[in-house]
Amino acid sequence: MEYAERRYSVLVVSSSEKFNRSLLSLLPEDRFYPVSLSPDNSAARRVLAESRFDIVMINTPLPDDFGTHLALDACEGSGAGVMLFVKAEHYPDIAARVSPFGVLALSKPVTAQTVAQSLTLICATRERLRRMEQKTASVEEKIEEIRIVNKAKWLLIDQLKMTEQEAHRYIEKQAMDRCVTRRTIAENILATYK
Repeated sequence: MEYAERRYSVLVVSSSEKFNRSLLSLLPEDRFYPVSLSPDNSAARRVLAESRFDIVMINTPLPDDFGTHLALDACEGSGAGVMLFVKAEHYPDIAARVSPFGVLALSKPVTAQTVAQSLTLICATRERLRRMEQKTASVEEKIEEIRIVNKAKWLLIDQLKMTEQEAHRYIEKQAMDRCVTRRTIAENILATYK
């Protein structure tokens, strides 16, 4: 397996300029780009509805909501790694509530080293998830191909009175003879007989 350096898109949700400045200094452009900033829950939800991000970082509390619901929704609705920055006194309760859903909670104040290590963990997890998403897409494509080929076989059985084996062989042979996929032949059959 070949290692390739990847850039990660980041959404930072925070109303604190000081927090934003210190966090942005930990997100070098050669590794994290683009980095978008949202000042509150509502703006972040609009941005998340329009764009996909690899990483979502939420500095609680937000002016219009604490931020835990946003973190949970970002985890559920996407493959993004989500980091939730929480004051130390709220950390045990919040971490216990969000961690089971895949949110990485960090206790504030947080060191640059802890943020850097957490980012490394989030990026590694994001890569693993990306590979799983690719495998899932591949399996879904194969399942869809099987469905289309089966529909075409049943049309051949119904329209041309072939047996299932004959219909299967016909589709296989046409695909080999024309150097195309079985799906292409099946789609042509469906277009012809429907």
